[in-house]
Amino acid sequence: MVNIKDVAKKAGVSVTTVSRVINNRGYIGKETRKKVEKAMADTDYSPNQIARALQKSQSYLLGVIVPDSGHPFFAELIKNIELFAYKNNYKILICNSLDEAEKETKYIGMLKENRVDGIIMCSQTLDIEEYKKIRLPIVSFDRIMSKDIPYVGSDNFNGGTIATEHLIESGCKNLLHLSGPLDLDVLPNRRADAFKLTCMKHDLPFKIIEKEYSRLSFSHYNNYELFIEKQVSHELPNYDGVFCSNDLLAYALYIYAQKNNIKVPEQLKIVGYDFNSFTQMLQNPKLTTVKQPADRLGRELCSTLVKMIEDKDDDKPNNTIVDVELVKGETT
Repeated sequence: MVNIKDVAKKAGVSVTTVSRVINNRGYIGKETRKKVEKAMADTDYSPNQIARALQKSQSYLLGVIVPDSGHPFFAELIKNIELFAYKNNYKILICNSLDEAEKETKYIGMLKENRVDGIIMCSQTLDIEEYKKIRLPIVSFDRIMSKDIPYVGSDNFNGGTIATEHLIESGCKNLLHLSGPLDLDVLPNRRADAFKLTCMKHDLPFKIIEKEYSRLSFSHYNNYELFIEKQVSHELPNYDGVFCSNDLLAYALYIYAQKNNIKVPEQLKIVGYDFNSFTQMLQNPKLTTVKQPADRLGRELCSTLVKMIEDKDDDKPNNTIVDVELVKGETT
């Protein structure tokens, strides 16, 4: 059985150099790295991950709990978390909570049993006190949990402001916002705050309709259609501009308008939020939306967690808010 000494002999370097290449630690010249990697390939050598984990008390595994990996935004977020993790010699375990508290609790237990080094928490069904009990490095996405748990999110308040300002600049006089449940203590609800304050600043009539909580709301398009039919359709004649909390909802509203002979953007202007892969593929129409960059959010979530794991002396975790921007389409 090939061991690290065989690789070192084949490459003509020391065992320490091979170890540095395997663990990506310390400076290694490009040519030396190539020689070691070629020797590993030629000898079919695979580092013993379990032994490395025991030696360093590290598993090089990160847990990622999301509401629904089928949602285009979370799919992109996971991809970018994985890309950064891989570059830093970590692997990820993905868990779908479907916004069920019991399922999220069981997944947290499973991740701890598998000795993950830390958790990226994108699902937020539990009370904040429950997250404090985990006793692992945690980074939260879009939720402020405590001063000891850093968070990463987009600038939701600014996103709500620029979406609403754009509708007003486009000539809208009566504005509607379709939001998620506002009783949840999550950062995306700052979009609704910004919408309300911007309308008040311009002295324009407005209304906010909250979509009731549903664990099927993330990637099930029919759920959005039903919401519009039951809770929004009778209100639409009173409004000429709508800011939707995400792009799937914005697209469902556009389809409803088309089916009911409401011209977009002539009679009704629509702005979404996300600019995920689904939105980018849409050609008819090209949605006007607010872009929150999943690539940077994923990198920031992973880099923050890795820093907490590897720099245990740093007891001041940094929060990160990522800029957003308006992407002009054909719905305004």
